Amino acid sequence: MNPRERMAAVARLLQDRYGSLRARSAEPPLDLLIRTILSQHTSDRNRDLAYARLREAFPSWEAALAAPRDRLAEAIRGAGLHRQRAARIQEVLCRIRDERGELSLDFLGKLPDGKAAEWLLSLPGVGKKTAYVVLLFGFGRPFFPVDTHIARVAQRLGLWDGRGDPHDALGPLVPRGAELSLHLQLIRLGRGVCRPRGPRCSDCPLLPLCPTGSRRVESRPRKEER
Repeated sequence: MNPRERMAAVARLLQDRYGSLRARSAEPPLDLLIRTILSQHTSDRNRDLAYARLREAFPSWEAALAAPRDRLAEAIRGAGLHRQRAARIQEVLCRIRDERGELSLDFLGKLPDGKAAEWLLSLPGVGKKTAYVVLLFGFGRPFFPVDTHIARVAQRLGLWDGRGDPHDALGPLVPRGAELSLHLQLIRLGRGVCRPRGPRCSDCPLLPLCPTGSRRVESRPRKEER
């Protein structure tokens, strides 16, 4: 089974376990971008709390851009690295306003996939994961963001060797049209089953495809289930 076939088999097995997970974001793409910037290197809970405080303090992005940076940083303190994130958010907002004349990313919907990704990746501090989240969830584009859960599962499955950018390794393997559902399914699997410590391998729908899980089940079946 080659890597594309294995990824297709992963998608089928996760579909059987979790069903279709295809919720698109109802947020404007710029809101989604800022929320994703806040999510970098922090928990979902801290991200959501920081984002809620940010929007409470600054109901418009124009207000956030015009605010003293210390005030913006204080609003997002809960996300950690608040001074760096405040600077990054204002740099991104300033770039969008200066280039587009308004604080909106709606124009990306008119660009080809590659050009839209290229533009987002040119923003300060925006990497592939952040750009692909915006394109996938905000525009329904065929991009596959890779977070820590997906990277861990892919490495255990032997789909990524841990070197280089996992987006480059995994994106071409994902069946077209399955990007959003598979992204969400793999995150759910990584959080609940294929955990960093104490993975529940014998309960994993991907065990038939997973060399790491097979070795664990064969060598330590009892310890794994504690």
